Amino acid sequence: MLDNYFKLKELGTNVRQEVVAGITTFLTMAYIIFVNPAILSEAGMDYGAVFVATCLAAAIGCFIMGLWANYPIALAPGMGLNAFFTYTVVLTEGYSWQSALGAVFFSGCIFVLLSLFKVREWIINSIPGPLKIGIAAGIGLFLALVGLKNAGIIVDNPATLVGLGDITSLPVLLATLGFFLIIGMAARGWRGAVMIGILIITALAVLLGDVEYNGVMSTPPSILPTFMQLDIAGAFNIGMLSVIFAFLFVDLFDTSGTLIAVAQRGKMLDEQGRLPRLGRALLADSTASIAGSVLGTSTTTSYVESTAGVAVGGRSGLTAVVTGLLFIAALLFSPLAGMVPAYATAGALVYVAVLMMGQLSHLHWDDITEAVPAVVVVVMMPFSFSIANGIAFGFISFVAVKVLAGRYKEVSPVVWALGALFLVKFAFGV
Repeated sequence: MLDNYFKLKELGTNVRQEVVAGITTFLTMAYIIFVNPAILSEAGMDYGAVFVATCLAAAIGCFIMGLWANYPIALAPGMGLNAFFTYTVVLTEGYSWQSALGAVFFSGCIFVLLSLFKVREWIINSIPGPLKIGIAAGIGLFLALVGLKNAGIIVDNPATLVGLGDITSLPVLLATLGFFLIIGMAARGWRGAVMIGILIITALAVLLGDVEYNGVMSTPPSILPTFMQLDIAGAFNIGMLSVIFAFLFVDLFDTSGTLIAVAQRGKMLDEQGRLPRLGRALLADSTASIAGSVLGTSTTTSYVESTAGVAVGGRSGLTAVVTGLLFIAALLFSPLAGMVPAYATAGALVYVAVLMMGQLSHLHWDDITEAVPAVVVVVMMPFSFSIANGIAFGFISFVAVKVLAGRYKEVSPVVWALGALFLVKFAFGV
């Protein structure tokens, strides 16, 4: 039955190979069940409820992708998007987390429409490559700042804005150890390096008496504090338009990049270099985001860590289904997730930042009109502590640089429109 449904023989795989691939993918991305609740709880959301929402949203996304699109691509609440949700939308711009969930819901609905009407390809092709690169790298640097802040390595300094914290404190020492442990294990090819690193630092924190031991397994906590708590009306605020756009924009490119990366690794592209059943894969992603907002978590997106499962033989949706089942099983480990201190996830955030900053290697540094907009995005995201502001300044600078260089013909109508929209946003403070 599994062979017929997932076309295992046709894809050159078998049940055992798919199960191993699903487990491998889960191990590489399971850190999200610890990191996501830690980040969203800073927005005032209930930690236990977010933990459950994270596992369920990931499972739903994996099941849709596996059963409907038949791709070995796993989904979960996205890194960067959860940081934008907490630190920009809620803590900086002052919106409630309920309104932020409403924005996630609307961005998911728009993504569904873009997928159904095949507008996605037109939008993707209209956005300049330097801005795509800058956004990925900028989010990475933003995550690094969040990780360093959570560890106490970077602290507030009235004289210089930021400064170095107490590097002899236990949180700083353990966070630093966690980062290098993850790097060491990743360099050796360990699939679960990030998750193992988080667990080791948590165990050390318990042994050193900095964290109280509460057990490892129990019945899952209640999801009611976040379930169906999204504020639809609050998301209609005109100031939320840029927030909805930022959620949509980042998810759009994150999903597209992930699908291409995984498809290339698994040799799933057709003769024209296109991904069959692309529409189904995109709808799986957008539908999972809608479900996640209802459950109580930030935008759910495809994970590039899926390439780890593909590397060990995953070729069908059965890989994603196995990963989804493991996220369901993870619900039983809520006490363990609750013990993970913020500094235990700091190393993971900086490690993810390193991977995302690697995108800058694809930038044409010899063309100043391409390098400048990308660098503006990278710089403004962490320094304004806002992914949305970084994107906005990137579009404005791209238009300005190209026009002043006499290369205005290289600016697409979409970029002209978005650049003007962002100028209006800053001019009128919306």
